[in-house]
Amino acid sequence: MEQSGTSALLQGVVQDLASGVATALRGGGHAPWAGEALSEGRTDGVVLAAVRVMGADLLLPHALLGTPPGPGELTAVRTAAEAFPPRPGAAPNVAWSHWGMTRALHRADPAPAGPPLAEPGTAWLRDDSWQSLTHRLAVLAALAVPGEDSAVARGAQRRVVDVARGFVRAVRRRDWRQAAGAGRWLALLRDVPETLGLDAGLDFVELMGGDDACVALQVRAARLMRSGVAA
Repeated sequence: MEQSGTSALLQGVVQDLASGVATALRGGGHAPWAGEALSEGRTDGVVLAAVRVMGADLLLPHALLGTPPGPGELTAVRTAAEAFPPRPGAAPNVAWSHWGMTRALHRADPAPAGPPLAEPGTAWLRDDSWQSLTHRLAVLAALAVPGEDSAVARGAQRRVVDVARGFVRAVRRRDWRQAAGAGRWLALLRDVPETLGLDAGLDFVELMGGDDACVALQVRAARLMRSGVAA
């Protein structure tokens, strides 16, 4: 029961943070996006865990719109990255998510961030089935940022048709978070099949995602990239 309560609390804080980022993306980066938890100065374990779940996306308005992040966001991401480093042999999603957080910190504030981390392993980008690839990329949607060169972005570009297939599959399975994450990657990639109807698909995913702020964040990021507003 206690574990279930902690999980629910964590998901609530994640939703709060994602809602703040989504609102800032919709408002052109002018709205504060720290979320209620960080605005109140909370640094407890649940808040840091939620920041770790959000990863680089907590700094997404800075990456897409050039709006400077506040010290609260930078401190939260830096503290979470230090508190939850990937263990040796960590799964690719975990290792790459951590790498993305450190990259976002380096973009936002290079001096204290130190040198960039080396990229984790990439064999999965070649070997995964299109279903597994789409799942991993959706989890790593925070790495889908214009101008950010990484092995994940290059690998996704080489398999753009597979990502498109995965997007359609996620929509059919009503997996709105996976569909939104895959849609964000497709907004970044070149040579997406026109028959996919990505813009209409993103509209549908946002509608069906309902009140899930994580879905809204990914869809709004995708729209900014599609519109050319993002840097």
